[in-house]
Amino acid sequence: MITIVDYQMGNLRSVQKAIERIGGQARFTSDPHEIAAAEQLVLPGVGAFGDAMDEINRRDLAPAIRDFVDTGRPFLGICLGLQLLFEEGYEHGTHRGLGILPGEVVRFDLPDTFKVPHMGWNTVRKTSPSPLLEDLADETHFYFVHSYYVRPADPSVMSLACDYGHEFCAMVSRDNLFATQFHPEKSQANGLNLLRAFNALNVHNVPGT
Repeated sequence: MITIVDYQMGNLRSVQKAIERIGGQARFTSDPHEIAAAEQLVLPGVGAFGDAMDEINRRDLAPAIRDFVDTGRPFLGICLGLQLLFEEGYEHGTHRGLGILPGEVVRFDLPDTFKVPHMGWNTVRKTSPSPLLEDLADETHFYFVHSYYVRPADPSVMSLACDYGHEFCAMVSRDNLFATQFHPEKSQANGLNLLRAFNALNVHNVPGT
């Protein structure tokens, strides 16, 4: 059973439907105790960094999310759910994130020939191994919708890179923690394959456990 964190900042149903399509089971929760008891956890998100952290803190979910990651059980962040893992985001001011990964979230600063947000299909390339990417070919397409991107302080956590005006981090992997800037639930067969690989993980077969 995959537990999806509900903090009113994303289309949770589309994530749930994608998980069910690959044969998994998923439920929503905004209860810290249910997060603590989850087998696998997904943190999705669409919207502004500061608003998202306000909602997470209002529901007292931040400690539960951090503690879950520390247990070694599989964790997946999606889009804003990737960005919130970092220390600071600069959307409409400076906001503290969950601080699980060192680094920051910054806005694309690109020539006028590039539209922001970065929206639509783009290709990725592997930069480091990840158990979610073992069957992924280079130049695989995924679907992106974002105006901000993460700059990890530790480049070794980046497992996929993407180019939009310049290279940016499209996915991070560290032990049991995985997070994507793209939306696997909107990325057709490629996204479903990634979710299928995540669904197959458990605390006994993720790196670092």
